[in-house]
Amino acid sequence: MPIKVLMPALSPTMTEGTLAKWLKKEGDTVASGDVIAEIETDKATMEVESADEGVLGKIVVPDGTEGVPVNEIIGWLLEEGEDASAIDEAGDAKPAPKAEAPKEAPKTEAPKEAPKEPAKPAAASGDKGDRIFASPLARRMAEQAGLDLGSVSGSGPNGRIVKADIESALSKGTGKEAGKAAAPAPQAAAAPSGGAALPQSQPDVPGLPSYTEVPNSSMRKVIAKRLMESKLTAPHFYLTIDCEIDRLLAVRKELNEKAGDSGYKLSVNDLIIRTSALALKKVPAANATWTEAAIRIYDQVDISVAVAIDDGLITPVIRDAGSKGLIEISAEMKDLAKRARDRKLKPEEFQGGTFSISNLGMFGIKDFAAVINPPQGAILAVGAGEQRPVVKDGALAIATVMSCTLSVDHRVVDGAVGAEFLSVFKKLIEDPMTMLL
Repeated sequence: MPIKVLMPALSPTMTEGTLAKWLKKEGDTVASGDVIAEIETDKATMEVESADEGVLGKIVVPDGTEGVPVNEIIGWLLEEGEDASAIDEAGDAKPAPKAEAPKEAPKTEAPKEAPKEPAKPAAASGDKGDRIFASPLARRMAEQAGLDLGSVSGSGPNGRIVKADIESALSKGTGKEAGKAAAPAPQAAAAPSGGAALPQSQPDVPGLPSYTEVPNSSMRKVIAKRLMESKLTAPHFYLTIDCEIDRLLAVRKELNEKAGDSGYKLSVNDLIIRTSALALKKVPAANATWTEAAIRIYDQVDISVAVAIDDGLITPVIRDAGSKGLIEISAEMKDLAKRARDRKLKPEEFQGGTFSISNLGMFGIKDFAAVINPPQGAILAVGAGEQRPVVKDGALAIATVMSCTLSVDHRVVDGAVGAEFLSVFKKLIEDPMTMLL
């Protein structure tokens, strides 16, 4: 009997993903353990291995299809001796029509006229979700463009409407012009339906110029949800401290010069990670998270480091940073950052940190306050090192100063604990030789 190939759940929170690319084509032989496809989640692109063996008899979900629910059939494997006809005989080879017939019956207002009724509710209610199969992204794009999904032909599996179909329809002038979404268009389309809901977006205001709408990616939606939850649930407060880093820069330069052909090149960020880890070991109460039952103080320091990528932000984790040296931290951070930008991180490599660092110093940002990365209890925001006037021994002098702001969840970390952490951090960063001991 043909074997279903299902959209896998690649993380505990994954509900849907994008089938980025098939690495096997129909007719190819597949062995157990073979990589057959690449799946994009909200954070990474991951390779999917086949758990079975056979011949890839049918690709149900094509390359580039977005919003594919977990456990939906994406393809079929044929066992030895089977041909493509066995897939049609499997009964559920086409997942899309499974709920269409039952959903029509409850909509029928007059049982005696059942053959006539199904078309009427569709036109009157505007509830097309029961009758038109479209990916979430395609449905949102259509709503934003004032496009009737009923006028679009789907090229996806079983006629499902996907992003490319919406773009094709818009390029032919169906709905609003792409990139010039005028305010009246969606309202005009909605008016005849007698109360159809307007698109769930920022309300249009008369006088706005033309604009281009960039559909929210899965990553952007997850970031928005998590940061909103963080600000709504975690009572943030902020502590800022200025650190003189001239000695740190000198030590970094000396170490890099001594590296020779060894291959490592330390960054300021590597030193900040090391310093933070040592400070958290000295002040473990800051290495904590909140639960309703208890505050969890972790025995190991796992530092999440914010890395900007095309779609948003990801936080690869340096595990057990408190017991790693600078060279090891530097090499690991470079590898994680590169794979993060290539969307090749595994879930365990960007989930589960105990403390976060966000460094915008390379962009010239003097200081800022970061949003806590839930469920962690704190995040350190690092600004640029810049020359500033300082007073030393009663005389004015110039020093390279870096401002660091600790955002704290007050349920977990009290002000005194946060201040103690920053005090230890400052002593280490200003006397970097101590962190090398």
